[in-house]
Amino acid sequence: MTHPNAAQVIKDSAMLKQKEMIASNYSKLETAATDGRKVAATFVPGNLNELIMCFDMLNNLPEINAIQNGMRKKTGGYIMEAEKRGHSEDVCTYVKADLGMIAKGNIGPDGQKLPAPDLLLLSYTGCFTFMKWFELLRDQYKCETAMLHVPYQGDGKITSNMVSYVVKQIKEEVIPKLERVSGVKFDIDRLRENLARSARAEEDLVWVLESAKAKPSPIDAYFGGVYYIGPIFTAFRGTEDAVEYYRLLRGEISERLARGQGPVTPGGDMSHERYRLVVEGPPNWTSFRDFWKMFYEEGAVVVASTYSKVGGLYDLGFRHDPDRPLESLAEYCLGCYTNRNLPARIDLIEKYMDEYQADGLLINSIKSCNSFSAGQLLVLREIERRTGKPGAFIESDLVDPRYFSPANIKNRLESYFQMIDQRRAGGQSAARAV
Repeated sequence: MTHPNAAQVIKDSAMLKQKEMIASNYSKLETAATDGRKVAATFVPGNLNELIMCFDMLNNLPEINAIQNGMRKKTGGYIMEAEKRGHSEDVCTYVKADLGMIAKGNIGPDGQKLPAPDLLLLSYTGCFTFMKWFELLRDQYKCETAMLHVPYQGDGKITSNMVSYVVKQIKEEVIPKLERVSGVKFDIDRLRENLARSARAEEDLVWVLESAKAKPSPIDAYFGGVYYIGPIFTAFRGTEDAVEYYRLLRGEISERLARGQGPVTPGGDMSHERYRLVVEGPPNWTSFRDFWKMFYEEGAVVVASTYSKVGGLYDLGFRHDPDRPLESLAEYCLGCYTNRNLPARIDLIEKYMDEYQADGLLINSIKSCNSFSAGQLLVLREIERRTGKPGAFIESDLVDPRYFSPANIKNRLESYFQMIDQRRAGGQSAARAV
């Protein structure tokens, strides 16, 4: 028999576990120099966290710092500082938020100074800006750089030659530099253990994300999803903490599913699911809760999103494999969402529209993120054509508060929900975008 408060207890445990993990990682970064720990800086898509852990190095992710600062309303000033120093308004605002933070003393999201990296580890996956970002950081810190070139899936598939090419670089470029910087010799058995933990956590994450196929969905796979993917996309994949977090989270969602409950939102439990959406593109972080409120107040639930796959498409079957450790790392890098071509992205969104029984596709086009925004109107039109479901297009930015217009976005969303209602009532037969 389930205790009547079990869902709340499990939910609180998962939430508190993640907060504890994030706080602990920042604490370790801040004391790295005095503790004699080396620090690697890397990015989310295609990150090699399991490998970094083999060398007792800490993982600092500039994207995550920008996101955390954005949610704390700090990035506006950092971006303006970077622009005063000559960076264009059109440059990715993650980059400017990071460079502005460094210029103002490199104080992290929790108010403590972040360490200079000992190694910049770039596993390039679909975003050319990453390379330019690390060039700027290398000029700033004068530290070692390891570049893992990951071929783009131009033909929409991963070939054995592509995997071999990435594995060769891991062996000859990445591991030797990690050994040299850290002073720790590579142990492939240690990597296998980390990968086995990753696979366990990935199983539970996929279960959570696919719970959104239920009606009502017990989760929001975009706004709630950004919390769910946090540990596995960042400095915790491969750790026992991540395994425990996803175990707790799965327990929470299982309870909600059994009770027929909708998602938990900042305004409380969603009582009635009116619209089921698939969303393409990252969220706006500086006004995250206000953005989310525009959805849950209308009863709109995001049942699948592409952003929650930017750090790995586990729901398509990929798992980190301890029996093929280096090949597995290569396949992970090659398979991230932003490394897929437009036809593959469209096929994936169409799959989500069908399997999650979505009412429509919403695109949040990010002003400064070309790796997501290029081709999005083509994606929208093609999904409308294939599914007959209406699409909508809104615009904001990652962490620049100047490019979030709440009145404009709210009006577009309200018009879009009205369009869905009309379609249900037998209205217009041809799909068109707001």
